Amino acid sequence: MKLASLKGPTRDGTLLLVDENLTRAVAVPDIAPTMQYALEHWHAVEPQLLNEFEAIDSGSDRPIIDFQKALAEGKIAAPLPRTHQWMDGSAYLSHVERVRRARNDKVPESFYTDPLMYQGGGDTMLGPRDDIEVLSEDWGVDFEGEVGVITGDVKMGATPAECADAIRLVVLINDVSYRKLIPAELAKGFGFVNSKGLNSLSPVAVTPDELGGAWGDEKGAGKLDYRLVCHVRGEWFGNPNAADDMTFSLLDLVSHAAKTRPLAAGTLIGSGTVSNHDKATGYACIMEKRLVEQVELGAAKEDFLRFGDEVDIDMFDHHGETIFGNIRNKLVKAGSK
Repeated sequence: MKLASLKGPTRDGTLLLVDENLTRAVAVPDIAPTMQYALEHWHAVEPQLLNEFEAIDSGSDRPIIDFQKALAEGKIAAPLPRTHQWMDGSAYLSHVERVRRARNDKVPESFYTDPLMYQGGGDTMLGPRDDIEVLSEDWGVDFEGEVGVITGDVKMGATPAECADAIRLVVLINDVSYRKLIPAELAKGFGFVNSKGLNSLSPVAVTPDELGGAWGDEKGAGKLDYRLVCHVRGEWFGNPNAADDMTFSLLDLVSHAAKTRPLAAGTLIGSGTVSNHDKATGYACIMEKRLVEQVELGAAKEDFLRFGDEVDIDMFDHHGETIFGNIRNKLVKAGSK
């Protein structure tokens, strides 16, 4: 299934089922009014949702929503407009290695066996066409293209294999970071707060069965074997493969998050910036490109985002069709609207 949320009437939106081509959608408030409701009652509502999803193309009795029109008009919210918990890992150590190398440092051996993860603010997730509003472009505004999973309830101490049964949906994430605020904040030794902005999610979230063999057959369970295609300022920026060079799978990350506490349905966990060792695949964040330039050219050339700049993040299947729909966010000055 492919699921989305229409903005309103409350901040949790209205749950939509969207067809395979992301053109037609139906609202299903009688089955599950919101995505959060569906996640909390998944086993009860899943069969009904699946029947309605299959009926979209075969002749649904429900009013059909032009999904692309609603998306273009900014009416589509994040599939999960607010989360009970948002945590982000760092599964691609090629990204971490480049950060460390740029400051003549090495990656600690523990990083290869124990995932990095921080807990962020999940009270608001931006929609796929929402603007990123910031007070100052001098904060070093960056995007981070990621793959994420939305869970059902996860018991404390769940193994990666057990976590597989709790993965309800897969999404794309634009994890917004303020790079120039990070050093001073990390120096306090207490994690990210001000250096992370509101994140945005792809137009739809998909159930793992929609991904077929790309969801962990050859390259390991909990890894998505497709390329994450990123454009910045209208120019190609990168298309790293989301399964390659992934030290920790998304199942590993969910298990790590549940090590000492259970996770509630509606938890969103990100992979961290998708990154490949092969520089020919480009990048899924500006900082990483700047770090490579710093090492190879002696100085960073790529600028962070400026007001008016757009970021586009997408992922396509082997037939060239978008899977989640694209995230397209513009950076604007807060209060300028």
